[in-house]
Amino acid sequence: MKRPEDIRAAVALGVDAIGLIVVPGTQRGLSCEQAAVLRREVPVLSTAVLLLMDADAEFAHAAVHAVRPQVLQFHGGESPEFCAAFGLPWIKAVPMGSVQDPMDYQRRYACAAGFVFDSHGAGGQGGSGHGFDWSRLPQERMAPLLLAGGLKPDNVFDAVCAVRPHAVDVSSGIEDAPGYKSLARMQAFVSEVERADRSPAS
Repeated sequence: MKRPEDIRAAVALGVDAIGLIVVPGTQRGLSCEQAAVLRREVPVLSTAVLLLMDADAEFAHAAVHAVRPQVLQFHGGESPEFCAAFGLPWIKAVPMGSVQDPMDYQRRYACAAGFVFDSHGAGGQGGSGHGFDWSRLPQERMAPLLLAGGLKPDNVFDAVCAVRPHAVDVSSGIEDAPGYKSLARMQAFVSEVERADRSPAS
């Protein structure tokens, strides 16, 4: 999220979590100061997630101090020890574009509060709009599975019914431009997730 009105719209639609990306030089990236301002739009019963990618310890600690998230999401090659060093629950992105053994990856990050399975490769960024083969997802889930990668209003129903994830993570699939959300697409996406939740198949 890059605009307060998008956060307010998402909260009104009942989303569980709002992502704030603090990765310099990326098209959805925010400065720590911008993320801290947007964090104030996330109400107390919604979850603010701070996304970091290969940040050094000084930058990461400064970002956590400024933004005050409830959850961290690590999207790079961070070690398990680094991810655990901030005293917050954390989610680890699994780069399905390069990981050969997702189960082994889960074992390496066994202390993660969840795993977001995305289509990027190692060193790459999410939010590409590209999907991956859901049949490659591990059958054993060591922590809640969050599904990302190419999700949009016209495929998220099938994704939820097929994968039965704990949650879905969307970015480009509800945007007019990188970081700028479309209210109509957000509404359609949430509607399809709710329809899948009601489906006997899921």
